[in-house]
Amino acid sequence: MLSFLWKFTVFHFFITSCCLLNRVNPEDNPNIPAIAKYFNTKGRYEEVNPHLIEDSLAVNRSVLQLPSAQCEEIHLTAIIRHGTRYPTTKNIKEMQKLYELVKSRASGQESWLREIQTQWTMWYTEDMDGRLVQKGVNDHKHLAVRLSKLFPSLISEDKLRGGLIKFITSSKHRCVNSTLSFKAGLTELWAIEDKEFDHAVNDALMRFFVKCTRFVQEVDNNPSAVEEVDKFKQGPEMRRVQEKIADRLRVPYNNVTHDMAEAAFYLCAYEFAIKTVNSPWCRLFDEDDAKVMEYASDLREFWKRGYGHDINSKSSCILFHDVFSRLNKVASENKSGQQVTEAVTVQVGHADTLLPLLTLLGFFKDSDALTSSSYANQTQRSFRTSHMLPYAANLLLVLYDCGGGDLRLQPLLNEKPVTFPGLTDQQVSMPLYQDVRQHYRELLQGCDFETECQLFKQPSGV
Repeated sequence: MLSFLWKFTVFHFFITSCCLLNRVNPEDNPNIPAIAKYFNTKGRYEEVNPHLIEDSLAVNRSVLQLPSAQCEEIHLTAIIRHGTRYPTTKNIKEMQKLYELVKSRASGQESWLREIQTQWTMWYTEDMDGRLVQKGVNDHKHLAVRLSKLFPSLISEDKLRGGLIKFITSSKHRCVNSTLSFKAGLTELWAIEDKEFDHAVNDALMRFFVKCTRFVQEVDNNPSAVEEVDKFKQGPEMRRVQEKIADRLRVPYNNVTHDMAEAAFYLCAYEFAIKTVNSPWCRLFDEDDAKVMEYASDLREFWKRGYGHDINSKSSCILFHDVFSRLNKVASENKSGQQVTEAVTVQVGHADTLLPLLTLLGFFKDSDALTSSSYANQTQRSFRTSHMLPYAANLLLVLYDCGGGDLRLQPLLNEKPVTFPGLTDQQVSMPLYQDVRQHYRELLQGCDFETECQLFKQPSGV
């Protein structure tokens, strides 16, 4: 009998351990592509927060690490990227070309290839053009509920009904629909049916990158601003990825262009993000290939939105000042004993909204610039959009009153505390608000959107 109990205990422990490992390690899940963690801005939010795979509403308030029990949150600004979306028309056209090549030219008996050729259909249509999908609706509904659990005194039914929660969005349909989904997450949570809540469309704030003339002229519409990206596309690492795809499809090397390789990577990413399917398209890449594809995308983001050119970050000056003027107003109201008039501000935009602001604030800056020739030296880089900017990525800035005029500001990225660059000696990740203002004093005193965006400077590199 004891022998049986011992065997049963060991067996139960073994089974439980296996289940727990599967629960916490997405890489063991056959429904998740092995390359999912390299999908850049096309990645799921769950790859950044794997615990949400098991429970999409899970939160852990202990991550907030309050310096004292006296600390009480008095304001939250949440700058959020839209949720999961369909590919853009440009991407869909490239996917169509790749699909036609595989259907008509590829040969081989591999099961994944036969599946593409005989079972998979090209279901993406050009009119989808970046629209929000149902998964994107859920991204924002669930995020709203989680934030209400993380900050229950701020995101509450009373404050929503009292007009103390404000919503601002980009005019793009995927952002407006994400905003509506976020609001629906809250109204459904509290079963509010007798009232609707407004949002403001503000492209000056949430799409500043199209309104900054200098950025548009010197970077966005200037091919030489991203020459490092073009060099990498023509380089040995990317050429090898294309050759391996051609080998797997048994087609001539010149049939697979960089755009086709990118389309294949996107097909794997979109099938997974939208439908939670480990698509046969994913079999065109191994992990080494995925790392090269990730670097190519990071290189583009670095030079078009990140540290590559000074104007990339300076284009976000208008959003930077909007955030700090609001924080200042809250601090002033709190000091004078007034009720804070804007407890929560939810601002929904794009990856192109968040990345310039994160860059302006100094986050994820490596010691060396990303270049076409530095792939091998950048394997440990912190500038990694797969980690920073999945769908529904968010920068949260939480202002706390810790008593006696002690105001503290906590930044969180994708619901995880981060530290303001240059303020790492401060208590945990919650420095004094006045120290944050002092740290960014030059930007607060300058960083004028109109001045920065005038066409009078030559583009400056890193």
